[in-house]
Parts: sequence; C-alpha cells; structure tokens
Amino acid sequence: MSFVYHGNYVKYFEMGRIAWLKNKGISYKDMEDNGIINPVIDLKINFRKPALFDDKLILTTSLKQAPSYMIEFNYQIHREKELLTHGYTKLIFLNSENKKPIRCPDYILKKIKMA
Repeated sequence: MSFVYHGNYVKYFEMGRIAWLKNKGISYKDMEDNGIINPVIDLKINFRKPALFDDKLILTTSLKQAPSYMIEFNYQIHREKELLTHGYTKLIFLNSENKKPIRCPDYILKKIKMA
C-alpha cells in the first residue's frame, strides 16, 4: 500500500510522550520504581493525510493541561510543513500495588512547571 500502518501512530505517540517527559527530567522507569503506573485510558487519532514509508515525519508532543489524577497530551505529525495526523491521549496515575487512582506526584508537577 505504501502507507504507514495505522497502528504505528499509537507507537509514535508513546515515543513522543516518553521523550516529552524525559525532556522534563521525568522517567517512566523511575515512576514505576516509585510504585506509579500510567495506563492510557483514552486515545484519539485523526488521520488527515497518509504518511508514506519513506517520509521523514516530525512529531510534536504537548501537554494539554496541568495533570491531576490524569495527564493529557496532544500530538501532531507533520511531513515538512504539512499536517498529516493529530491526536490525543489521556493517562491515569495509578498505585501499582492496588491499582487505585492517585494524584500526580508533586515531584512530577514541579518538574513540569520548572520547564
């Protein structure tokens, strides 16, 4: 087909989210080591134009709003200046032992606000 498989966009969003957090000094591994997990509870992808296999894609990830029990990200994927896809994910902060929702830890809020 020569189009990028639609399921890859979820992986692109995850890569963008992990890189965005890492850029703020926040590590998923550190969160998990501290008993926090962040499962995705909502995902939306709007495909405007197809990406092709040899395209050089540019992914932009941004925080939608300050996190509370949840953290939300917006994504845009461009080919040069042309918007191909945009999307959104919502993740919830859970205690890894009892799987109950918890507030976003203060250390994460501080790192987000400092950057």
